[in-house]
Amino acid sequence: MSIHRAADRYPGGDAAAGIETRHAFSFGPHYDPDNLRFGALIACNEERLAPGAGFDEHPHSHTEIVTWVVEGELTHRDSAGHATVVRPGDVQHLSAAAGVRHIERNDGAAPLTFVQMWLAPLEPGGEPSYGIVRGLADAAPYALPAAGAVLHVRRPAAGERTAVPDGDLVYVHVVRGRVQVAGEGAAEELGAGDAARITGARGVELAGVPGATGATAAEVLVWEMSHPAR
Repeated sequence: MSIHRAADRYPGGDAAAGIETRHAFSFGPHYDPDNLRFGALIACNEERLAPGAGFDEHPHSHTEIVTWVVEGELTHRDSAGHATVVRPGDVQHLSAAAGVRHIERNDGAAPLTFVQMWLAPLEPGGEPSYGIVRGLADAAPYALPAAGAVLHVRRPAAGERTAVPDGDLVYVHVVRGRVQVAGEGAAEELGAGDAARITGARGVELAGVPGATGATAAEVLVWEMSHPAR
């Protein structure tokens, strides 16, 4: 189990344009040959957009793009004709396939925070596709067959324990709150923005850290991946 702290993320974005980004992996001008990917996951970006800020139309290809809104509302429009507002708890999936262009903006009056994760497909090419699941529940994993991956959300309350799916490769990203990740004699406490990369995950558990308030004090995204890192 390898722990990666929020403070270690590489800063990006454009502050003058109201965009603040924190990258978990090698990205754009920040090249780190020892941190290119973990399994299918090639990006896990924390994005903060001020009201009116956003990313103008730009292209993607051969990438599975999954977006999770933390607070605020994300306006999405793409070249395939989709126009959607993504809200907290929704999972948005854009399969760029052979090529697609899209716009992402904060058209609301409040700040927007979202986590965007890019996964490499098992096979390149194909036709772009788009989907959104409103209010993904803990018991409803979101499968991404094109990348050999499954996304789970976990929301342990303070003192509550919940299982992490077994997997060859498991990536745990804390969205909010604090949790303890424990398994095979190792235990680490993680806060918002922290991540754990687990190889050969078996019997791993998450626990909400006592002292947090509210039934959903923590929110955690967990990627279960079956194919090995390349």
